[in-house]
Formats: sequence, C-alpha cells, structure tokens
Amino acid sequence: MHSLSSNAAVPLLGIEIGGTKLQLAGGDSHGRIHHRIRLSVDRARGAEGIRSQITAALPELVAQGNPAAIGVGYGGPVHWRTGKVACSHHIAGWSDFPLATWLSDCSGLPAFVENDANTAALGEALFGAGKGADPVLWMNSGSGVGGGLVTEGRIYHGAPPGEVELGHLRLDRKGTITEALCSGWTLDRMVRDAARGTPGGPLARELAGWPTEGGEARALGPALAEGDPCAQQILREIADSMAYALSHAVHLLHPEVIVLGGGVALLGEPLRTRIVSALPLWLMEAFHPGPEIRLAALMEDAVLIGALAVAAQRLSLPFSL
Repeated sequence: MHSLSSNAAVPLLGIEIGGTKLQLAGGDSHGRIHHRIRLSVDRARGAEGIRSQITAALPELVAQGNPAAIGVGYGGPVHWRTGKVACSHHIAGWSDFPLATWLSDCSGLPAFVENDANTAALGEALFGAGKGADPVLWMNSGSGVGGGLVTEGRIYHGAPPGEVELGHLRLDRKGTITEALCSGWTLDRMVRDAARGTPGGPLARELAGWPTEGGEARALGPALAEGDPCAQQILREIADSMAYALSHAVHLLHPEVIVLGGGVALLGEPLRTRIVSALPLWLMEAFHPGPEIRLAALMEDAVLIGALAVAAQRLSLPFSL
C-alpha cells in the first residue's frame, strides 16, 4: 500500500495521448521520469489503435515500477472528474470514451485524466519554468494551440469540459481563432510559402530536398540566424498573434508568469523577446509591462511530468469523484 503522507517518492505512471505521439512513462510523485516508451500514432487506426498500443505497453511498466496510480494528459477536452473524454479534434473514436475507467480495468490501478495542456501547465508550474510563481499560465503552440492555468499549485478547473482554451479564442468578429494564426501547422505553411516566393533565399535553401509537406518550421531558426528578412517577418507575425491572444488571458487571469511551450516555442529567445515587446501594446496601462514570459523548461516531458503530478495530487481524494 502506497502512502503520500511522507516525503518518500511514490511510484506512478504517466501517459500522454496526443494526435501524433503516445508516451507512457514510469516515474514518481516527485516529478521524476525513470523510464519511458514513446510510440507514433497511426491516425488511420483511430483511438482503437492507440488503445491497443497502451494495452501492449502497460504490463511491462506496471511490473517494473509497482505504481500506485496512473495520470493521463489527453489531447482534447475531457470531463476531469470522471475521466471521460468529451471529444477529439484529431483522432476518431475517442468521443465519450470512459478513458479512466478503461485504464483502471486494464491495469487494476486508479487512473486520473486531464487535458494535456492542463497537465503540461501543472508540470511546468511545479517542476519547470513556472516553479515558485503563482498563478502560472501555460501556452502550448504545436500542432494545435492550448492553454492551462495553475493557481496555488493546482490546475484551475472551470465548468466541464474545458477551460483556458487559448487556441479557440476568437481574435476577430469573423471567428478567426488563435490556433489558425499561431499553430505549428500555420508556421509550416508560412515558411513553405515564403520559401516558394524567394527561391534563392535561406528558407528555400534549408528546405531543398525536403521530402514531404510538414515540419518546415524547423527551417526558420537557421534562417533567422542568417538575418533573413522573410524569416524575421514570419517571426513577427506569429509572435504578435500570440501576444494578442495572450493579452486577453492576461486581462482575465493576470498570471505572474506565462510559460511558452510546444514546437513553435523551440524558436526560443527570438520568439520570447518579440512577444515580450508586443504584449504591452494590447494591455491596459495598469498591467504594464505584463507578466514575465519564460520558455518551457520541461519541453516534451511537460505533459508526462504533469500527468505524474495529477496522479500524486488526486490520490489524496476519493477515486469516485
């Protein structure tokens, strides 16, 4: 029988279920990952394919670590109290699926499910770039755009099934959402279009021989390092859109720290610096200069470490919430 009443680390499992990757990890209640299994998601196989991958991997992880519970970061809206998926924007077959109950049946362990942006926010707030700050706002910009808020060390929950949906903020009256302007897919398209428009430029050179569409954003960093005007313009557009979206969250939530994560955040300091300079333009004067903005420290571990933290926190509550 495991106990959270002492400072001893309790073994736990963390699972990240996304639209392109699946990660399972054995770790502990101190936010440490001891071993992991990373798998690619076959979108054509849908949710059933992901579930078969999980059932194949679980026995080894359970046997290795004797975990007390499972925490999950799921890529979409969930009913966190029951662990039931609300819907999926990326993979068919998840809507209304009782994920926590299914995992418990598969493993014999209590399982707790949160939206993946919420788990990443918790991981960064407790163990990463937001440590020591309160509240901490997380913005993830990858294949999609998500957000999460941690206050007093716990995830902020609004009415189910979602909260702090930064990616779905409407940025104009036409219904343009943050995700349409700031996602990794958007950045890929912008880089691709710019490379085609300037065939002799740094972006085109970086993409020469690129095998398929997708992932072109990786060419932006080297082009920025060369001082390429096209790359700089793309950076300004992405960063300014992110800053504008974040201004709405700042007015409503006033976080002490904003943590930027996801693939777009791999642009690093140039992105952060531009957002820092652009954000005050849309803030009321009393809020200037705005919250401190930091780059994620945990990067691709944020969801997994947050999932471990979710399990650790929820073990102190009755399982049947």
